[in-house]
Amino acid sequence: MDYDELSASKKAAIALVAFGSDVSAQVLKSLSEPDMERLTVEIANLGDVPAEVESRVVDECYNVFMARKYISQGGVDFAKTVLEKAVGVDKAHQILSRLESALHTTGFNMLKNIDSRQLVSFIQHEHPQTIALILTQLTPQLAASVLSELPSELQSEVALRIATMEKISPDVLKEIEATLEGHFEASSSGDLSVSGGAKTMAEILNLIESSAEKNILQSIEAENSDLAGEIKNMMFVFDDITLLDDRSIQRLLKEVETKDLSIALKAASDEVKGKIYANVSERVALMIKEEMEFMGPMRLSDVEAAQQRIVESVRRLEEEGQIVISGRGGKEDVIV
Repeated sequence: MDYDELSASKKAAIALVAFGSDVSAQVLKSLSEPDMERLTVEIANLGDVPAEVESRVVDECYNVFMARKYISQGGVDFAKTVLEKAVGVDKAHQILSRLESALHTTGFNMLKNIDSRQLVSFIQHEHPQTIALILTQLTPQLAASVLSELPSELQSEVALRIATMEKISPDVLKEIEATLEGHFEASSSGDLSVSGGAKTMAEILNLIESSAEKNILQSIEAENSDLAGEIKNMMFVFDDITLLDDRSIQRLLKEVETKDLSIALKAASDEVKGKIYANVSERVALMIKEEMEFMGPMRLSDVEAAQQRIVESVRRLEEEGQIVISGRGGKEDVIV
């Protein structure tokens, strides 16, 4: 197997095998079905890979990842300077040429260092769809800050548009991008293949003040109850139980059947299990562990269903003000 003759898909297959099954699964899940099928076939037909070839492929992946990082930090020129020192002029040129199609000046990346109040003053008079698109280009933390400072009627409209947003036309992105660049007179490089959706909206709402969150969710629910439910489910997943304080865990356990808890913990992280066991007596903890062993192997779908029932209990108890999720809520919800 000659490294110089390897196709891009063959290199990708070698890299995924080298990175291990967990990483490979995450990467494959993010691909389109055709790409996933093509890459899966490559992996299946891979055979033995010489250690030298595998090492060179992994090195190439690392260099490409670092190039993207340098570009996001300081632009193409910064990346070029750093890479030339690290791998030489020729190699740096090869890496950046390979990324060339994804490198273009954008007016969005510069927003990451802008104060939320400054950004609000700039966008609050824009069309709600434009505001929604801009917020999808921000970090969830910054988007949450901006959304919470918008007028309440505008919050709801923008939130609904984010949650129902699909892929955006490159021409539309370029138009908004140009407006941002002209206003702030700054630019950097990055990739604009970003869209909204329920997950984006959930990430933002997880970081927003409780009063604004409730207002937004109620408005979305009035327009689309299924979408509101999808967002709520994404806002708190079973592993987030670690965000509950001990008092809230104990309150939650009063609502949960022991059988459901035992099933749910079969696929839980050690951190979640530890959080639960720390809030029950030794006798109850032992009973849960014995129940888990007695059940034997179970379908993942059954375990996830039990976890979802517990998540629904968490959401209900939080809405009723009976438990507190760490890091959520505004000043009015701080427990002292």
